[in-house]
Amino acid sequence: MHFFTQYLFSFLTWWPKVNRQTLRADLLAGLTGAVIVLPQGVAFATIAGLPPEYGLYTAMITPIIAAIFGSSWHLISGPTTAISIVIFSAVSSHADPGSKEFIEYALTITFLAGVYQLVFAFARLGVLVNFVSHTVVIGFTAGAALLIATSQMKQVLGIDIPRGESFIGTWINIFQHLPNINGFVFLIAMLTLAIAMLIKKWRPSLPNMLIALIIGSAIAVLMGGESRGIKFVGEIPAHLPPFSSPDFSLQTIKQLAPQAFAVALLGLIEAVSISRAIASKSHQRIDGNQEFFGQGLSNVIGSFFSSYAGSGSFTRSGVNYTAGAQTPFSAIFAAVLLALIVLLVAPLTAYLPVAAMGGIILLVSYNLIDQKHIRKIIQTSKAETSILLTTFFATLFLELEFAIYLGVLLSLVLFLARTSTPDVVTLAPDRDPETGKHTLVRENSAKDLKECPQLKILRVDMSIYFGSSTHIQNTLHDVSEKQGIKHILLIGSAVNFVDLTGAEMLEQESDRLKAKGGGLYFAELKKKVNSFIHQGHFDEHIGAEYFFSAKKEAIHRITTTVLDHRQCHECPLRVFEECYHPPLLGTKPDSAA
Repeated sequence: MHFFTQYLFSFLTWWPKVNRQTLRADLLAGLTGAVIVLPQGVAFATIAGLPPEYGLYTAMITPIIAAIFGSSWHLISGPTTAISIVIFSAVSSHADPGSKEFIEYALTITFLAGVYQLVFAFARLGVLVNFVSHTVVIGFTAGAALLIATSQMKQVLGIDIPRGESFIGTWINIFQHLPNINGFVFLIAMLTLAIAMLIKKWRPSLPNMLIALIIGSAIAVLMGGESRGIKFVGEIPAHLPPFSSPDFSLQTIKQLAPQAFAVALLGLIEAVSISRAIASKSHQRIDGNQEFFGQGLSNVIGSFFSSYAGSGSFTRSGVNYTAGAQTPFSAIFAAVLLALIVLLVAPLTAYLPVAAMGGIILLVSYNLIDQKHIRKIIQTSKAETSILLTTFFATLFLELEFAIYLGVLLSLVLFLARTSTPDVVTLAPDRDPETGKHTLVRENSAKDLKECPQLKILRVDMSIYFGSSTHIQNTLHDVSEKQGIKHILLIGSAVNFVDLTGAEMLEQESDRLKAKGGGLYFAELKKKVNSFIHQGHFDEHIGAEYFFSAKKEAIHRITTTVLDHRQCHECPLRVFEECYHPPLLGTKPDSAA
């Protein structure tokens, strides 16, 4: 219950910032956002296979709920390209795009995705998105961009292509129908695309997509419109989002639950990654769990107000921050102003050519491909490149939700691979330049420090868990079997946690070394690690005498009470300060004199 109330009243963290100056800045930023999302909302709904107004409804409802109950002060939620194409892919196999059944299924997926996201929030799984490599998102988005562009080719070329074709099948149909291209339709699409690109280049402060659509519409009307085979979007209803109801039948829920999970996961990845990217500039702290709650609640509520699944928009969020937004009120203003604009200009969409929309969507698709990061990934990492290509081609040739799962799985595999072989650093005593005594313990990476032939000091530079325990155990085996050292001191200053598998492995190694007449000792364990070992009674099994708070204390106790002093008396190395005092001193060799 505490978590629930914390999530519900999260807006209290930014409410004290609101004043006349912030409201004015937020209003101006909101106006900019409303103008930008007008053409985007129509385009994204078209990509999703929904009537154009559903993109605008999503841009009115989702951002308000996500802003009030989310974590970021600058994130603008609503319809996005990636979510739209996943919705189309998931629902088109069950219903015809644009049909009443298709809309119901889309709203049901939205509701289920929101429920998943709320469950993630209450389970405090906000850290999950940290395990999804940014490379996966880049690869998926690039693949989705090509799918989007492919889906719009029939609108851009004015040709008929059967629905439901695969990526390859669609392009085969496109080449087969090339002789039937409608030149007027193609001209409208290319002119709209060119105008949008030129405005973006020469006047980036202007709403390039909106202006391009207006000019493209005017040219289409002057050309003769439908008499030339140019189709129009049709008039959008000039009213606010109507009440709607998802399909809650058990059969539909079973049918759509897997795809809804993919939508939920992708939406969370988008929202949190965008929030953090902007927070790095605004110096705001992002709460992943709170963001999960905001996104989930916006989708659940939105599904009852004709809104399909939404998430954070990088373009609109970036513009919102650049435009000077101060609080989440900018997202609320953007949604309210969009509603007013729609009420005023909705009848004009009857003159909006489908080909012009196709040209704008091609531009959106091109902008989705992060060429800079793709080049950097290819140049710097073979492992990341393999993940990029795998996710990219899976997006093109497999079910989209499976491509998302595959990308997440690859991210986890890469994470486990990187953490399964932690550095186990050898430490050795060294003389203090001020006192001349062996009181310092340093890394022996250069192999120039002498080591005790009876005691090996190791530092594990990562957590000891199920993924890394085998590698650490093999290292301990090599020390005892190949080097013949049966006393090993593990320094735990760099170990953040130990799981059950890791602790059991340490028990096994302790027993093995004890059987050889030696022991496994621990020093400088972190408080969290110490607590886990104590709660699991691992310290009782290993023995409390094998645990020390500091290296110096451990070395003194081991050397003076555990080591074979007969061997110490004959040792020419004398690497510890204790070697020069009884009981280790004995008969001092001439070489150490």
